[in-house]
Amino acid sequence: MTPIAALDRSQEAAFRALVDGKAKPPGALGKVEDLAVRLALIAGRTDPRFDNALLLVFAGDHGLNEAGVSAYPSAVTTAMVATLLAGKASANAFAGAVGAQVMVVDAGVDADLPPHPALIDAKVRKGTRNAQLGPALTPDEVESALARGAAIARNAIEADGVQVLAVGEMGIGNSASAALILHRLAPAPLADCIGLGAGHDAEGLARKHAVLSQAAARSDAADPREVLAQFGGLEIIAMAGAILGAAAARTPVLIDGFIASTAALAAIRLEPACADFCIFTHRSAEKGHAIVLAAAGADPLLDLSMRLGEGTGALLALPMVRAAAAMLRDVASLDDVLAGRL
Repeated sequence: MTPIAALDRSQEAAFRALVDGKAKPPGALGKVEDLAVRLALIAGRTDPRFDNALLLVFAGDHGLNEAGVSAYPSAVTTAMVATLLAGKASANAFAGAVGAQVMVVDAGVDADLPPHPALIDAKVRKGTRNAQLGPALTPDEVESALARGAAIARNAIEADGVQVLAVGEMGIGNSASAALILHRLAPAPLADCIGLGAGHDAEGLARKHAVLSQAAARSDAADPREVLAQFGGLEIIAMAGAILGAAAARTPVLIDGFIASTAALAAIRLEPACADFCIFTHRSAEKGHAIVLAAAGADPLLDLSMRLGEGTGALLALPMVRAAAAMLRDVASLDDVLAGRL
């Protein structure tokens, strides 16, 4: 992986003074002002643009689903990938509304997907192994998923001119995998990390708790790479790789909800400097997300009681990113207003 240099904060005071000096009371735009300063630091300039935006939806299946950790069968992953590729998912609608492109990354779907212009084939294997019984992935498979995710992000930025990357996911059973990863990487009690996922009833949630407790008891892994090998999933790991790749390319990454935030936490545990480039976009209603945010030291931009995934929350925050950048570029200074220099 390409080393990631932390942000140069030597200009932070100057960027903050610039924002404070705009034609408004200091602090009147709240988090948007903090976001503007962050974007200036990432770009190293006061006129950044984020017109070219790409959402990468990482897809993969989970062996844990054999044990009933989800209310839906793994076949739904394939069906929802087809829906995304047809332009008919919630993420597609939101992307159209905010002016972003959508690409789906097959990191480990348990099916042979036909070629499609909006599909990136980065399949490491057809789904993970069942983490209740043994390691979900080998160390080589973890490294492959990280490297493929990083390469996809770098290519989008360097070859296609993407200026801001958003990440989301699709994978039946991935809230179970994310709960196990969070349990070890936060660290936090496992029960606090397990939520409803895609709509469990009480019986299903109890089964999910039992299965994940058995999976967690198998291994005492705490090293990030070992945790990812033990518990998967391929879409989470490839997403972490994409976050690392974007950070190495000095590009902001809009982080979606619980699953994407867990991938970001894994990336941060692997390369702490990448946290500077992660913009956590919303506070999910999924149990465990507050733990991820606290572990990552993140204060999300929005709170809309969402818990869908697919990158939908990240897309809704994109206009805020563009607005914050426009404030940097286009809003007059208070001094110019008072002096009539408009």
